[in-house]
Amino acid sequence: MTILSVEHLCKRYPGFALEDVSFSMEQGTVMGFIGRNGAGKTTTIKSILRLVRPDSGRITVCGMDAETHEREIRARIGYVSGSAAYYPRRRLRALTAVTASFYPAWDSVRCAQLMQRFGLDEDKRVSELSEGMKVKYQLALAMSHGAELLILDEPTSGLDPVSRDELLQMFVQLCDKEGVSIFFSTHITTDLDACADRITWLRDGRVAASGPLDAFRAEYVLARGPEAQLTDALRAKLIGATVRAGQAEGLLHAADAPLAAGLALQPADLTAIMVHLEREAEP
Repeated sequence: MTILSVEHLCKRYPGFALEDVSFSMEQGTVMGFIGRNGAGKTTTIKSILRLVRPDSGRITVCGMDAETHEREIRARIGYVSGSAAYYPRRRLRALTAVTASFYPAWDSVRCAQLMQRFGLDEDKRVSELSEGMKVKYQLALAMSHGAELLILDEPTSGLDPVSRDELLQMFVQLCDKEGVSIFFSTHITTDLDACADRITWLRDGRVAASGPLDAFRAEYVLARGPEAQLTDALRAKLIGATVRAGQAEGLLHAADAPLAAGLALQPADLTAIMVHLEREAEP
């Protein structure tokens, strides 16, 4: 089942335009959403959440049109942000009660189970929570009203490596065991290497790539070695190449790997691919 579909989304502002953005994701999967600052990620997310009105295009969530079923869709989406702000002196119990009042289908038993599972104490104040626990609290709230699609906006920013890994494992479990779908916008692309099934990459308001992550990574290899080993043919094929202290590094399409005799080749992760392709695209 297609849980989220964005078709030909356009939104124009002075000096920036989101143009013909299209992608989709299936139920029970994690989609990584990447791009440089200003690429249009926030505008896309706000369009999905109906916080901005697109100029054109169509968005469907759980098979429902976002424009005509806005209220029903809100009940089936959970939004989690690494920068979410709560009243720091309020206790979680009070915040949970306020949140529950907005959702007729709120499951208090489920909420209590999730709070226990995530190690959250309802008597604690927000100011007493670590950044990782704040993200877990948002997840507990989202899952307590039956969210089928979680939209995560930089949820692991500012977390230590152990807390980040713990959350990534939790995201995978939510997908695998509970069928939740996760739309994961982040600049920490190594997190997506660990958990994403698909990626959508925005560049200057347009989709630069969208598809299975494994297939996307398989398109490229990373080449490193002495600059003296670079032939003219290899220089012409290297993507986003740099040279430091006589050592060259660049991205190659996998089909061009035989040209890299004398250089060390290794699989390219998402970070390396994004950095080199963006560098190549710079004027």
